[in-house]
This record gives sequence, C-alpha cells and structure tokens, in this order.
Amino acid sequence: NPLGQMGSEGMEMRKRQMSAALETPGAAPGQHAGGNRGSNACCFCWCCCCSCSCLTVRNQEDQRPRRPSHELRTEGLPNCEESVTPTLEEVSTWAQSFDKLMVTPAGRNTFREFLRTEFSEENMLFWMACEELKKEANKNMIEEKARIIYEDYISILSPKEVSLDSRVREVINRNMLEPSQHIFDDAQLQIYTLMHRDSYPRFMNSNLYKDLLQSLSEKSIEA
Repeated sequence: NPLGQMGSEGMEMRKRQMSAALETPGAAPGQHAGGNRGSNACCFCWCCCCSCSCLTVRNQEDQRPRRPSHELRTEGLPNCEESVTPTLEEVSTWAQSFDKLMVTPAGRNTFREFLRTEFSEENMLFWMACEELKKEANKNMIEEKARIIYEDYISILSPKEVSLDSRVREVINRNMLEPSQHIFDDAQLQIYTLMHRDSYPRFMNSNLYKDLLQSLSEKSIEA
C-alpha cells in the first residue's frame, strides 16, 4: 500500500529528526518551529538543576555532623545566676542536704553545671523559671511568663520538656486559661524531688564536686 508506506516512512523520518535534535549539543532554545524545543529544553534543564540542587543540599545536610541533644537544649538558655566563688564552708554544707545546695546561687550554678553533663539541665532551668514567676505581680507578665515556661518545659513538643506525671499536666493545662504565679507549683515540687532523689547523690560523688572541694581546701591551707 503506497499510502501506508509513505506514512511509515514519514514516521521514521520524524523519529530520526527528533533523535538528532535531542542528541545535538548546545542547541539554542527557539531554533525549532513554534519554540517547542526551547520550551522543553528549559523545562528539562530546570528540572535537572532543581533536582541536583535539592540532592546537593540534602547530601550536605546528611553529611553535616549531628548536634547532640544537650546542645539543642542549652542553646538560647539564660546565663547562670551571678554569684561569687563559693567558700570552703559553703561547699562543705552542700553535702549536708539538697536544700542547702539549692539555697545559694553558687550551689545552684554548680549543680546546674553537673546536670548539663547528664543532659538534664532543663530540670534546674524549669525550677529557676518557676521561682522567677512567683515573684511576678503584673497580670500580663504572669500570663506571658507562664506561656513561655509552658512552651519551654511542659509542652511535649519541646526538646527541654521535663518529666511530669499526667495528673500534674492535666491541672496545668486547665489552669493555663487563667494562669497565676503558682500555676506550676506542683510541677516544680515534682522536679525538685526528682533532682533531689536522682541527680543529687551522683553530684556528691562526682569529680566536679570533689575537685571543687579539694581546690578550695588547698587554697585554704595555702592561706
């Protein structure tokens, strides 16, 4: 059939032309009829570049060293309380009770430094934030500080979330509608008890405490 043969030859010719066009390097957009070649080339190049860029960025992120969780926790945290260097007598009293450790800024700072090594510094930060909230009298500031404390230490989405039981969490959630200075009192007591029972004994046996005690003892002897 001559018509069928001509149609077949036409299709073969179109295939060869398309193949040649695709294999021709450096072809400028818009050289072919209707600008279709240029449009397709741009689209193809854009997709390629986009994919390559995404893969490059993703690979860089994968190769980037992961930051430990404790670095995320301490990022943007408040500075330590201002305190003078503790005396030998003061450091010695820390061994008598957890209350005596927590009652002074130097004790809290030293204990906080120890908690940082255990990746549980958020417990001390939460306790300190609650103490600051109790001192606040302005209603608007109470609501603002309570919201910040909730987002930083109570929310399950926060990397600094402290460990609280469900009962305390439910009470806090209800009271967040109209927070007061004492909204976190039960939670603060739980965290205080947790630090006392869990972290304080390890702190007393830590090199951090022993080295500080020895250093102050040596200075006392030299004096």
